[in-house]
Amino acid sequence: MGKYVYFFGNGQAEGRGDMKNLLGGKGANLAEMTSIGLPVPAGFTITTEVCTEFYKNDRNYPAELKEEVARNLARIESMMGKTFGDAVNPLLVSVRSGARASMPGMMDTVLNLGLNDRTVQGIIAQSGDSRFAYDAYRRFVQMYSDVVMGMHKEELDHIMEQMKEQKGVHLDTELDADDLKQLVALFKHKVRESLGQAFPDDPQEQLWGAVGAVFGSWMNPRAITYRRLNNIPAEWGTAVNVQSMVFGNMGSDCATGVAFTRDPSTGENYFYGEYLVNAQGEDVVAGIRTPQPINKAKHKPGDLPAMEDVLPDCYQQLVQIRAILEKHYKDMQDIEFTIEKHKLYMLQTRNGKRTAQAAVKIAVDMVQEGLIDKETAVMRVAPEQLDQLLHPSLDPKAPKQVIAKGLPASPGAASGQVVFSADEAEEAAKIGLKVVLVRVETSPEDIHGMHAAQGILTARGGMTSHAAVVARGMGKCCVAGCGDIKVDYKAQQFTARNGLVVSKGDVITLDGSSGEVILGQVPTVKPELTGAFGQLMGWVDDIRRLRVRTNADTPNDSQVARDFGAEGIGLCRTEHMFFEGERIMAVREMILAADLEGRQKALAKILPMQKGDFLGIFRVMKGLPVTIRLLDPPLHEFLPHTEAEIEELAAEIHVPAATLKAKVESLHEFNPMLGHRGCRLAITFPEIYDMQVRAIMEAACELIKHEGYEIIPEIMIPLVGEVKELAVLRKSAIRVADEVIAEYGVKVKYLIGTMIELPRAALTADEIAKEAEFFSFGTNDLTQTTYGLSRDDAGKFLPHYVEQELYPNDPFVALDQVGVGMLVRMGCEKGRATRPDLKLGICGEHGGEASSVKFCHRIGLDYVSCSPYRVPIARLAAAQAVIEEKK
Repeated sequence: MGKYVYFFGNGQAEGRGDMKNLLGGKGANLAEMTSIGLPVPAGFTITTEVCTEFYKNDRNYPAELKEEVARNLARIESMMGKTFGDAVNPLLVSVRSGARASMPGMMDTVLNLGLNDRTVQGIIAQSGDSRFAYDAYRRFVQMYSDVVMGMHKEELDHIMEQMKEQKGVHLDTELDADDLKQLVALFKHKVRESLGQAFPDDPQEQLWGAVGAVFGSWMNPRAITYRRLNNIPAEWGTAVNVQSMVFGNMGSDCATGVAFTRDPSTGENYFYGEYLVNAQGEDVVAGIRTPQPINKAKHKPGDLPAMEDVLPDCYQQLVQIRAILEKHYKDMQDIEFTIEKHKLYMLQTRNGKRTAQAAVKIAVDMVQEGLIDKETAVMRVAPEQLDQLLHPSLDPKAPKQVIAKGLPASPGAASGQVVFSADEAEEAAKIGLKVVLVRVETSPEDIHGMHAAQGILTARGGMTSHAAVVARGMGKCCVAGCGDIKVDYKAQQFTARNGLVVSKGDVITLDGSSGEVILGQVPTVKPELTGAFGQLMGWVDDIRRLRVRTNADTPNDSQVARDFGAEGIGLCRTEHMFFEGERIMAVREMILAADLEGRQKALAKILPMQKGDFLGIFRVMKGLPVTIRLLDPPLHEFLPHTEAEIEELAAEIHVPAATLKAKVESLHEFNPMLGHRGCRLAITFPEIYDMQVRAIMEAACELIKHEGYEIIPEIMIPLVGEVKELAVLRKSAIRVADEVIAEYGVKVKYLIGTMIELPRAALTADEIAKEAEFFSFGTNDLTQTTYGLSRDDAGKFLPHYVEQELYPNDPFVALDQVGVGMLVRMGCEKGRATRPDLKLGICGEHGGEASSVKFCHRIGLDYVSCSPYRVPIARLAAAQAVIEEKK
């Protein structure tokens, strides 16, 4: 018989902090905090294994679980000196979720469990405060009916709002004991009316109902969405934590709060948190009341009193616990606490969600403080988080019309059209619209819309509210608690304090670093990648072995990538250069030419333009390798397709429209991706590649001869599936390159290689390596041809595959290491068996995705290549791959 329940309390715990897989993050940390002597209310954790069994056995528990829970509940009763369900001296408990990965607000919680019309009298006798007892009772009925019984919470919220209106009060705290007692009766009546069943009175029935609801919430839509967005596997399951209640809502000597041991937005070493007097934990994060700061360090005139002043002894104890936790966990902690009658209790600690800026600063600071080493610091920053740091912020010099100010809950800048619901945000994003989601307050149900929006603006809620915590975790700009705006969902508008009305579809800009809400769009400036970021990336480059290049087609993109630390170009797509201005006309002239002479005449016009491009790129990448892919797309892509466009072009180039239309039709292909493109085009029209090789080599020779450059051009021939194709085209390229070298009278080393983007090329890589000095794996096309998927069409159904867990993730985003990865590995091994010094790289978009980069490191590639803004992400992932090897 397995052990399904782990106890903690009074300085002793059966679990440990390293048992997150079994106890979930919350359960493991409650056990750990208990063991290191922190004040934690007694309780027990039901393991994640029960969750797995629950779903495996049609939502039934293991047979022995009930007895194990009863035994541990008796231990809590003994420790607390109270009895669960007793009318005279009742024990109340909370039931909370706790997965191994933090999922703030995504699953369910029930507080004050064990209350009924008998036990509430015992609570009154214990506390001497009937208002507190009935406040706890009405909260319990509200929470339980929503979480366990599936009732819409708005139904009971509405009854409460009516009661406040009748009494002429605004705040929940202004209702007296009789009001709250009456509310409990009204709530229960409404439950029976809406659900056709009575609210349960039996504490044991309440307990098992809540446990089932928490396990059930692992599969609720918001938890499923959060797991998908954060790559959390469904099979992990959640644990359930049952803990004796402590009360922050017993009066003015009670409080509840949430704090971070450092600022989760900026990383500043400053104790950052919020609390509420006479409240329960949900009040702080739900944004129902405006919370107060825990300390005075950043107190501004007009701020509500800080905990440091109101409850100074408890605050000092909390400061000591902050130091203990950081020293113990060696990371920034997100903590929850409750104060009952001046006694402080710790309800949770976990590694805090933080922005990229904060992650970098905290990691670097903790190295300097001697808490962690450099390798640990490098592992502390998630590569994909860096994306937040690499994008522009608002231009401080730009004029702006500030219409409101809230709390700077998550930094960055976001502009977009205003929408008022999560569903609208998601729909707008699907058609490419940029939107800002505006809500009174967000709830976990809004997760899909928050993900789709550029930024989030809420009228209520503090720096630790749901919106703030989730936005920081997603790297989304967020302004929270913006009391300057009044949101009207019905009219689809919000009104600023000065009376300005902003309607759905109007554009606003959020500054997540200052909390400003600005009318219209504001220009942005490039990020400064210095300070802590520069220091961390210095450590990254000392550790990694995998080189990182960029995919760039212009000198400007090349410069951006160099600034981000690129060590060369892994893919320069020459066709992108063909579409610009006057050159597209020369390309069209070449396509429409009736014979070789006509094509060569047109190509002679393109040659100096191509050479100019390569001169610019070689100059920016001085001394670094540059891989140039020769023309890849089919010729029809360069021609117009609509009747109007054909007629316009025909008039411009003095060709009959019928002739042009016939040419367009003759080039039409049913499946151009697998058609006359890449090396196949050059076999038919060798003069195209001859011109491109000449342009590359003339640019290289000029810079070597006149500007003293060291350049080794890497000429890449795409879409090779048969070694004979490469042999023919390589021979041609060598002939042209050697002619140019002889003309300039300089020595130039150059390499000729190919892109491995067809399964046959990977399978015959040993043969192809006889003609290639390097391989670059084009994993975008290799994924398409291996899966038989069109990247342009798969977007319609791939999300459903990922949601249903048929695919672990989108194979165009993260490399399929089992199938496509096997072909890449095979290509490497076969290629190097023929040519041991074969240079190997990857140039699909996977080159900037962390798990794919780590795979490339493990199979021995020399470099990855990705878009300029993903270069730092790839550098960090490559360093982490080295560190992970040691574990």
